[in-house]
Amino acid sequence: MSIVDAFRSSAPLMLEGLLITLQLAVLAVAFALAVGLVVAWMRMSRFAVLRWLAQGYLAIIRGTPMVTQLFVIYYGLVTVVNISAFWSAVIGLTVHNAAYMAEIFRSGVQSVAKGQTESARSLGMTKFQAMRIVVAPQAFRSTLPALGNQFIIAVKDTAVASFITVPDLFMQAQKLAAATYAPLTYYLISAVYYLIIVLLLTALLRRIERRHSRYAI
Repeated sequence: MSIVDAFRSSAPLMLEGLLITLQLAVLAVAFALAVGLVVAWMRMSRFAVLRWLAQGYLAIIRGTPMVTQLFVIYYGLVTVVNISAFWSAVIGLTVHNAAYMAEIFRSGVQSVAKGQTESARSLGMTKFQAMRIVVAPQAFRSTLPALGNQFIIAVKDTAVASFITVPDLFMQAQKLAAATYAPLTYYLISAVYYLIIVLLLTALLRRIERRHSRYAI
């Protein structure tokens, strides 16, 4: 069977896995954005305990392999609560990506000149208002490329979910490879799917960046 025939015959199963891959990535990134904001706030807090907790979290997550984190979460959670492999993967990907997004957010906030915050406060704004109206929009624009790259990385990282039996794109390729004894063919096909996703996301993110750059200060 040629690779073209294999691509065509495997399409239904691979597209099913692709849908799960995209669901994993979207959910994980959405949750990671929220968790990352909290961790970034803790990292910049004036309370030492919060800073230490955030630093400890970042050190552990960024200093250990994601597949190890996923196994610890999956096999740790199933001993306490009844949770599916899919949601274990979402939690694992969230915890992992949030650590990197927290640092992206922190660098974005710190890239805004302190004088702008001081000017906003001198106009009568509260600290929260200054952050929301002055700092946050500028920080968002400066971090948009990095956040976009992290989303793309998250999509590729979903492949580790197959290690805990989530039927994502990579797991479907593994099943087809085992059934047909043609691993190279189906792993190449899965690589093509991942490449197409990344290229489409890259084009979309560039368009979003160009749109937001029009309003840069």
